[in-house]
Amino acid sequence: MNRRDFLWSTGVAFAGLTLTKAELSFAQHPPSDGWRTFEVTTRAEVLKPAGTTRIWLPAALIQKTAFQRTKSNEIGFGSGQATMVQSKPQGLGIVVATFPADVKPILTLTSQVALKNYSVELSKPGPARPLAAADLQYFLQPHKNIPTDGIVKSTATEITKGANTDVEKARAIYEWIVDNTFRDPKVRGCGRGDIRVMLETGYLGGKCADLNALYVGLARAAGLPARDVYGIRVAKSELGYKSLGASSEKITKAQHCRAEVYLAQFGWVPVDPADVRKVVLEEPPGNRPLNDEMVTSARARLFGSWEMNWMAYNFAQDVELPGSSTTLPFLMYPQAQTAEGTLDSLDPDNFKYEITARELS
Repeated sequence: MNRRDFLWSTGVAFAGLTLTKAELSFAQHPPSDGWRTFEVTTRAEVLKPAGTTRIWLPAALIQKTAFQRTKSNEIGFGSGQATMVQSKPQGLGIVVATFPADVKPILTLTSQVALKNYSVELSKPGPARPLAAADLQYFLQPHKNIPTDGIVKSTATEITKGANTDVEKARAIYEWIVDNTFRDPKVRGCGRGDIRVMLETGYLGGKCADLNALYVGLARAAGLPARDVYGIRVAKSELGYKSLGASSEKITKAQHCRAEVYLAQFGWVPVDPADVRKVVLEEPPGNRPLNDEMVTSARARLFGSWEMNWMAYNFAQDVELPGSSTTLPFLMYPQAQTAEGTLDSLDPDNFKYEITARELS
């Protein structure tokens, strides 16, 4: 055979979940237990290979969370070579494939994941699962595009002035971002998340990887462990938001970054101020005011809950691509290199790659 496949699996059994081969409707309603199973397939092909070609794909999140359980990541790589490289603190799995000059470079990744809507009741503390000291420290540390000193620190201090609890600090940062930033449709992809530049220039426009990175950096500067969660929308919103879901099974350009903040009495709390600004700009008829009913509803909901019509890839920043000298601020898009250089990961038509999602159960 001119095809070699292998299966990487978490090896975790999921009670009550079944996987079928039947093709079900994209708009299928979730089962009664709340978990929905999706199959997400990425097919990447380099149309103009030169010398040795390498392709990297982000795999579905390798950690089990309250909102996602990754069942498998199945890889197809023809006559090339491929492996999975993992970094557990970051929940990161990278599919790394190499194709010699005489081999057609085509890589596929099919992930099956179970997803469940995720919310934290912040009015009453619960028995939060404690986070290990090393993990607490890891999610407080600065990164190249997310520093925690200088203007980031001073801004966080000003925003949280008068906040007496971690919950109050986390909410103050969220409300400040919703009030002071905006979604800039001219930004390519999801943005880069260079928050020092945003604050120093005073230009607080961007997309999800910018606005939610700003949340993460300000939270860390205020002493709250926080993390970006990089992923992709896989289904339409069941809550009535056209702008916050995929419109079809083809999700090639549906990447979206979310955020979480760790609060000692509650555990990891989901937040997404960037999607509030997306509702403002994009929800028909567009350019809604902050006091619009749909905006205020999204604003209230997106501090403490996520609708899981979205699949997570990882929490990683400053990602070094294995076998390459390239370091990325985050890994949310397919990547490729030939002897002639790096391909544009935000140009899927010329790269070429396609991502599709379908609901299985």
